[in-house]
Amino acid sequence: MIELVAERSVTSVAASFRFEAGARTFNIDMPLRVGKPSKRLVYLPPGVRRLAFRPLNSEGRFSLAHFRLVWVTPGFARDRLLQRLINIHPDYRDLGQAEARARVAERAEARGEPWRRTAIREYESTYVCLCSRRNYRLWTRQFERLPEARPLPALAPAYRLLMPLEPTTAPAAVESTLQSLQAQAVERWTLEPVWPGQAVDEDALSVLRAALVRLAEAEPRLRLSGATVASDAAVDVKQPCWLGLMAPGDRLAGHALAEHARAVAAEPQARLVYADEDALDAEGMRHSPCFKPAWNPDLLLSSPYLGRALWVRGDALGERLPGADWPRLAELDTWLARLALAALALPAEGCLHLGGILYHAVGPRAPGGEGGYAALVGERLAGDSGVAEVVPGLVPNSARVRWAVPERAPLVSLLVPTRDGIAILKPCVDAILERTAYRHFELLILDNQSTCPETLAYMAEVEQRDPRVRVLRWHHPFNYSAINNFGARHARGEIIGLVNNDVEPMEGTWLTEMVSQACRPEIGCVGAKLYYPNGTVQHGGVVLGIGGVAGHAHRFFQRDEAGYCGRLKLVQNLSAVTAACLLLRREVFEAVGGLNEPDLAVAYNDVDLCLKVREAGYRNLWTPYAELYHHESISRGADDTPAKRARALKEARYMRHQWGALLDRDPAYNPNLTLAYEDFSLR
Repeated sequence: MIELVAERSVTSVAASFRFEAGARTFNIDMPLRVGKPSKRLVYLPPGVRRLAFRPLNSEGRFSLAHFRLVWVTPGFARDRLLQRLINIHPDYRDLGQAEARARVAERAEARGEPWRRTAIREYESTYVCLCSRRNYRLWTRQFERLPEARPLPALAPAYRLLMPLEPTTAPAAVESTLQSLQAQAVERWTLEPVWPGQAVDEDALSVLRAALVRLAEAEPRLRLSGATVASDAAVDVKQPCWLGLMAPGDRLAGHALAEHARAVAAEPQARLVYADEDALDAEGMRHSPCFKPAWNPDLLLSSPYLGRALWVRGDALGERLPGADWPRLAELDTWLARLALAALALPAEGCLHLGGILYHAVGPRAPGGEGGYAALVGERLAGDSGVAEVVPGLVPNSARVRWAVPERAPLVSLLVPTRDGIAILKPCVDAILERTAYRHFELLILDNQSTCPETLAYMAEVEQRDPRVRVLRWHHPFNYSAINNFGARHARGEIIGLVNNDVEPMEGTWLTEMVSQACRPEIGCVGAKLYYPNGTVQHGGVVLGIGGVAGHAHRFFQRDEAGYCGRLKLVQNLSAVTAACLLLRREVFEAVGGLNEPDLAVAYNDVDLCLKVREAGYRNLWTPYAELYHHESISRGADDTPAKRARALKEARYMRHQWGALLDRDPAYNPNLTLAYEDFSLR
């Protein structure tokens, strides 16, 4: 077993090892964790005499706090290997060790090889960590999963695709797009060039017109006889065909329209469909993939994440279509962004995401215009009484919606469970009382059998000093769910806040931001952005399925990093957020029965709560505009005893039994992204 503790200045990196046995060598990668040991098994065949170690596979700084190789027994190695498969490998989920061992044996027999070789291969596959910035071409060659060939629906839909042109458009770019359409299995499509509406030099267009006429003679679905200028190409909202826009040179994947046709046949309520996409460079090489979540309204209000891989039924939005005219080429992405924002009026079930790269775009993919995306969002939300203002967001081409706090500000009850721990409790409570601009709150310290005289004295002093503080005694064994349910029953607030005793606000507006989001009637749980004391990210929301149950998105990223597709700096809907700092309305908390006391005394109770809230029809939300430090698990300690490990496994089994299907396919994530790590690398 290799054990490694390494600090580094960049994320999404791995160490690598090369083992040499004479002329024979083999390599392994080891993705790095921060602040905790990274461990993995490696089988050394006879003859290994030399080991080469590369601490990073990217430029950056590093330091090694711990590095050793430990010989382990075959029995220990087998148990660790099988548990890794059960936790990480999708083909071994929900199996016991005996069942996992039997499945490895079946695969070994089918391959005609020893059990150990198959087991090691399966184990090593869980350590593949491909960063989309560096390894995307490798992923497209070796790991991209293309759909199986399936029959098309009896009546495939029709597609009307418009292509805005400019006088300088290269005929070869139009031909490239046309060829990608001709390769589709679905034949009912038309590609309609849209000429610029402004006055242009006709001579400048003559070469392009002549080239298009030649193409149209060979391909009648290239329509040149219809609308000729942008102002004449208005949308016919009575037509049920699917509408889309393509820039010259953009290409559809060969199976794109077939996947779309099958999806809308299976989901007839769909009115807007979007897919994952990437970009093409000047040589036609694919790069910069964008793997998108399922329908995510608050992410859409933050960023034009739907991109160009977007189709809408012509009769779906009616008069809500953004303008009567199709756009000029320079306005294509702005028009698509307006179209996506207009779809916020549709029922959520009418907006469908296809999880695969179906579109390859050329050129910049950013809505322009004065004010950028914030101006478009402001235009869409104009007149909404719940909006205070819309301003540019933290990353380029993004927006921040400031939601208004109700005129009668709701009372917030912050529940802080604790046992002793004066060293962490005092900084937490004092920081909340001193650094919180939102003043209408009460802070309930839920004392779970503290005996430390200093802690007891501090609780008495702060309760007397600040009328917002109350101390409630919980004289029972530790049960995080029960303690917080007890606190909620004694709380006076309209909003319940679950707050760990080891968090500290970094700025004064954290609670204002969370309250403004929690007051929205469609929102359930609201989570914050949490940091380790060294400034790296501890919680950027929760991703279901990581490690078998759930993990924190973007954990260990640097504070100033934007994360995958900017998501570390964008308000968005997530399936779950951590209860280290979580707000929700009392009515929602009570409607779902609060936290699960019998089954989830310590771990995953926050994930379970969020999933119950989501199941009740609310959207959970994470915001980067509420920032706090979190000294993770200092007060409770690690699961480092047999009893604690048994309890942790029991709670994980409960979550797998209760939510297994959802844990394996988080709608706020993407099926092409890994469940082995928290860094949004490729699966």
